[in-house]
Amino acid sequence: MRIGLVQITTGSNKLENLAHAEKAIRRAAEQGARLIVCPEATSQAFGSGRLDEQAEDLDGEFSTGLKKLADQLGVVIVAGMFRPADTQGKINRVFNTALITGAGLHMGYDKIHTYDAFKYKESDTVKPGTELVTFELDGVKIGVATCFDIRFPEQFKELARRGAQMIVVPTSWADGPGKLDQWRILSAARALDSTAFVAAAGQARPGGFDNAGEESGPTGLGHSTVVTPFGNRIAEAGYEEDVIVAELDLELVEQARESLPVL
Repeated sequence: MRIGLVQITTGSNKLENLAHAEKAIRRAAEQGARLIVCPEATSQAFGSGRLDEQAEDLDGEFSTGLKKLADQLGVVIVAGMFRPADTQGKINRVFNTALITGAGLHMGYDKIHTYDAFKYKESDTVKPGTELVTFELDGVKIGVATCFDIRFPEQFKELARRGAQMIVVPTSWADGPGKLDQWRILSAARALDSTAFVAAAGQARPGGFDNAGEESGPTGLGHSTVVTPFGNRIAEAGYEEDVIVAELDLELVEQARESLPVL
């Protein structure tokens, strides 16, 4: 299977972000990608305003815009967005949802592990999800996780136990001292834990390479990546906006699970 990873920096307006993502998605499709993964918060970047004001259900204009695009291109798109959830006091919380659309699919995974770490508390504005999600494309079982989920190995192992041969991870991984090293270690570790491919698409670093290593708050540091079930990184972007496409040899999953029966 050929997979595309879209690495962009999104902003405050979901329709502008949709148009920006569409250009990159088309580039991936032109290179033969059948599955195209966009970052967490594709619909609206963290730190760009209230998430509840543009949150929408799966029949909203952002969601249906990506569905129409996926159907037109004959691909499946996974992209981060926000859906209305509940009200806590005066705060209207949202779900941090990975939309999965195209090839007859139109569904979402709600991020289970909210980013309550490093003096940031995502759960103040985002309600945690509760259900693991997998889907099938061309006979391949694919699991879904989002960003901070990657610190929780049991989620990846359970997705693999449910048959996932690949786990896609929309991401907005904060920059800062040591954060890139952590990202690389964790993405490889989760591939080894699950003996599955891990394909993670991140928000590009605002300011690009010039700001690399500085704290970025809840925005991304780039470095979208594809890691094999043996922990080998076969594709990786840098800090800037980019589109990368990789061919996955899914026989490696069977080989890894035979050689490393960790599940």
